[in-house]
Amino acid sequence: MDGRSWSPQCVERRKEGSRDSRQEMEGQRSGGFFGNGDFISGKNLCGGAGKPSFRRRKERNLKKQGSSAEPSPENRKDPRTLKTRERIEDGKKELERSGRTLKDTGKELKTAGKAARQTGYANGAVQEAAIAKEQSKRAYQAGKQLAMQGKQAVKTGAKGAKKVFQGAKTAVRTAVTAVRSVIGLVSAGAVVIFLVIILGVVGGIAGASGSSSSEALSQEVLAYTATIQRYASEFGIPEYVASIQAIMMQESGGRGTDPMQASECPYNTEYPNTPGGITDPEYSIRVGIQYYADCVTQAGCESPADISRLQLSWQGYNYGNGYIGWALTNYGGYSLENALEFSQQQAAAHGWSGYGDPEYVPHVQRYYSGGNLFAGLFGNQQIVTIAKGEIGASDGQKYWSWYGFSSYQEWCACFVSWCGEQAGLIESGAMPRFSLCSDGMSWFQSQGKWQAAGSTPTAGSLVFFDWGGDGVPDHVAIVEKCENGIVYTVEGNTSTRVNGESVRGVWQHQYPVSDQSILGYGTI
Repeated sequence: MDGRSWSPQCVERRKEGSRDSRQEMEGQRSGGFFGNGDFISGKNLCGGAGKPSFRRRKERNLKKQGSSAEPSPENRKDPRTLKTRERIEDGKKELERSGRTLKDTGKELKTAGKAARQTGYANGAVQEAAIAKEQSKRAYQAGKQLAMQGKQAVKTGAKGAKKVFQGAKTAVRTAVTAVRSVIGLVSAGAVVIFLVIILGVVGGIAGASGSSSSEALSQEVLAYTATIQRYASEFGIPEYVASIQAIMMQESGGRGTDPMQASECPYNTEYPNTPGGITDPEYSIRVGIQYYADCVTQAGCESPADISRLQLSWQGYNYGNGYIGWALTNYGGYSLENALEFSQQQAAAHGWSGYGDPEYVPHVQRYYSGGNLFAGLFGNQQIVTIAKGEIGASDGQKYWSWYGFSSYQEWCACFVSWCGEQAGLIESGAMPRFSLCSDGMSWFQSQGKWQAAGSTPTAGSLVFFDWGGDGVPDHVAIVEKCENGIVYTVEGNTSTRVNGESVRGVWQHQYPVSDQSILGYGTI
């Protein structure tokens, strides 16, 4: 005992309480904290009759209300219960408000997400465009470097030319890389960027090796263009007119009575074979071209773009074609070094202080405007390609309306001008824009770019016809090619037979070189 006095009732109750505590502990061991499910809550062990537990009171109330789960009226009036219910209601309302706020916030986030994606796309496009611009700049620089290497190849011969074409591959790869960087830009802007990149490469090359890279021909040389074309055709090298003009520029600038300095050529049989022996400029041109044709053949030139072989032919014209065989046998072609070696050998063998011009090739090259790496894409050949793409029936409206006419006009000249415009020849000044054949013919004649009838024209030249024999052109066409004495053309505003009927349009025709209706050719 704890020293206090207890009444018999309290002692008895205390004993009962002890028994209850023991039972509670037994229940904890067997059934968990709450024993058999009864929670003993604050018994009054010492005063009055013992009160039933909270759980028991609740069970009795539930039985009275027919096992209803609702609390009794008196419990509903309990301040603590009312306060709890108020808190629950307030919580529900707060949750509803939070839900609406979250929903609104979700909508705002969705809208913001769309805006962010759009901004991201725009930013991505700007970044891609910036990258493409930078790579376009690199492509331009690669093209420009390639062109400069082309100039250097003049001094290094065949090996140098080979390096140029290796450089071309590098430039193309640069362009492809730039193009791939904008593949994701599926918009009109991508097309613009694509064109900028491609033009970057082409522009770089054109900027360094185009018409501005060759020195201008003198008016004296240009005045001999028709004569050069006539004899170039006669001796089978009509496509090498630009090369012959460059040679004449180096030899004399087109001045004097021996503009090709051909007096010492073996084909000179009418004048002394000493420097300046020829006193007839046309004869000089004829002899010089005949000899140069041999050089072209011996050097193995395949085209005016075959630079390494062309260099060999030039040096052969200066030294004599004996150099060509020697260079091919000992070195496989021309180089600045072997040109100097050959000069020294010949000078020593003859006891002279010098022999020829060891730097003749770079001297001629500065006047040469042919041999463009892109000859197949632009210029003479391109106008032929464009014209052939137009073959078929047509009333010509596409061409005369392009020129600016509002009603039907005879359109052969409009067609030729349209093709020239597409090939970039009008913009470059290589040919005029004309709707009257007589205007076109007059322009070529005034520019020294007229080739007489009876000669062999080159592809891309314009051929003028005179149907009435009065010397006035009635028709113009584009020369597709000239083979075995036949001139093949592509013409607008002409007819052909289709299923036995005459059909007007753009068609191909052919004429003998000697056809009397041919007035001549405008060379491009």
